[in-house]
Amino acid sequence: MVDKAALCEKIKTIYPDIGECGIDIKVDYDDEKQTTILYLRRGNKEVKHHLPDEDAEACMAGKQCVALGVEIAQLRDERYL
Repeated sequence: MVDKAALCEKIKTIYPDIGECGIDIKVDYDDEKQTTILYLRRGNKEVKHHLPDEDAEACMAGKQCVALGVEIAQLRDERYL
């Protein structure tokens, strides 16, 4: 399991738009499903993104977070609000 705070900071490093363009992030962990859950919010729109342990570890290593980037791009695009 990846440290929630460290993952949150890593994601903010990879995607600096978080916070700056009004996208807020909250990180939680589901022990039963062994997955990190990222809650991305902009205005009244919220996206819940599941990041399995192996994907969270790859993200921390800077190897991938592509699906998350797509979710962030959709929140950034006003058509999705």
